[in-house]
Amino acid sequence: MVTEIHEREQKYEAGPTMRMPSLDGLPQVASVSGPEAETLVAEYYDTDDLRLLRAGITLRRREGGDDEGWHLKLPEGAGRDGAASRRELRVPPGQPGDPVPDELARLVRVHTRSARLRPVARIETRRRRTTLRDATGASLAEVLADEVAAQTLGASTTLSRWNEIEVELTGGSPKLLRAADKQLRHGGLRPAGRSAKLERALATELPPSRDGRPVAPLTRRSPAAEVVLAYLREHAARLKSLDPAVRRDEPDSIHQMRVTTRRLRSTLQSFPMILPASATGHLRDELKWLGQVLGDARDNEVLGEHLRDELAGTRAELVMGPAQARLRAHFAPLEAAARAAVLEALDSQRYFAMLDELDRLADEPPLTAEGADPAAAVLPGAVGRDHRRTRRRMRRAMRRPAGTGRDTSLHEARKAAKRTRYAAEALAPAFGKKAGRVAKRMKKVQSVLGNHHDAVTARAAVREIGVQAHLAGETAFSFGLLHEREEHKALACQHQAEKAWKRAERPKARKLFA
Repeated sequence: MVTEIHEREQKYEAGPTMRMPSLDGLPQVASVSGPEAETLVAEYYDTDDLRLLRAGITLRRREGGDDEGWHLKLPEGAGRDGAASRRELRVPPGQPGDPVPDELARLVRVHTRSARLRPVARIETRRRRTTLRDATGASLAEVLADEVAAQTLGASTTLSRWNEIEVELTGGSPKLLRAADKQLRHGGLRPAGRSAKLERALATELPPSRDGRPVAPLTRRSPAAEVVLAYLREHAARLKSLDPAVRRDEPDSIHQMRVTTRRLRSTLQSFPMILPASATGHLRDELKWLGQVLGDARDNEVLGEHLRDELAGTRAELVMGPAQARLRAHFAPLEAAARAAVLEALDSQRYFAMLDELDRLADEPPLTAEGADPAAAVLPGAVGRDHRRTRRRMRRAMRRPAGTGRDTSLHEARKAAKRTRYAAEALAPAFGKKAGRVAKRMKKVQSVLGNHHDAVTARAAVREIGVQAHLAGETAFSFGLLHEREEHKALACQHQAEKAWKRAERPKARKLFA
């Protein structure tokens, strides 16, 4: 069984003779207990090329202390105070020499892919733990003074030693962490340059980062390629960070991963003048495949929940027959099959090959000559083309008579609006509010057209379920009622989309494309 905790901590470098600065006067702290001494021995696992460490992930089996076992630490970013936030997943230790538990190994497969996990370092920590407590005696934070001895494992061995101090929240607020940080800095400590012990132990073996994003802020004068690649790399990293959440079936994770996949594909579609279409065609197809697998799971989940909620909110006298049971019987196998398909896809060689291809594109992009030109000279035209495509599709949809043809045309307009939105988002770091305004207005168009498409899809689904109920000898009245509601909802969304498009068409919104 996997146990999950969230860490929020700050580490400091300490010399061999460094004394712990005073912890008196910290907010919320009524008493201090300790220090308590303990010895921890951990064996860290990674691939030969240290893919986990490069991604900010640590995987270890630790003995000693009150949390013996396997620990997987996944980064969640840093706050404004610089404190690292990580999610730690734990499973029992098993026996020495056991392989990495599958429930943890599968959560890092997006990085390891087909590579083998092996021990890469052994770290022994002699720790003195001081606990900061509130007036009730509850733990607010722990201050850990560590003497660390590390040994790398592999073809060669490197030994290293160092001291560090760590402050980790256990129940206190970020305000306490900020106050402790100020006090410890005043006492002579400075923040550690590395957040993980393993990173320091393997410093001489750690390959250079493959993240080629520019350090300088992006502007309209930045090379066009830098602007596009920054967006591409950001969402490539996000795709990988969402993989463990999808595998653990966390709320909204499938939706977020599908959106990220679509952003990546749209970027490749919108900027062929930077990344030539001939070089990205296969990757675009693979991103489309992944998006469809994720989309099937997401759509069945959302549609089933929506119709069950609609029926639950209907007056009891209008719900006739076993309507709720019929909905559950219809969607349960669809949702289970779609969920299984997602997990199968994420463990497939096809998915791993797609990730490899995405990595190669980010690391060694096949840039055109235009990629070196200023962003202002190249990129607005690309967004303008997407914007004009949306305009053509919206006009075509509005000219078509009501019915299936118009519904299909509105769905095509939605896809064009989404692509325009993502292209404008890619420009926002360099072009500022002007691009952000275009993205915001296109998001509104996309959103209401998405609601229209959802209503059309729900209408078709309830009709099918109603037919099944009728053929089974049940009354289909309730499903007819739901069908009528979705019909009215689709019509209302169509009118909202027309208004949203008129706003997106205002001259101010088009200045970016002039």
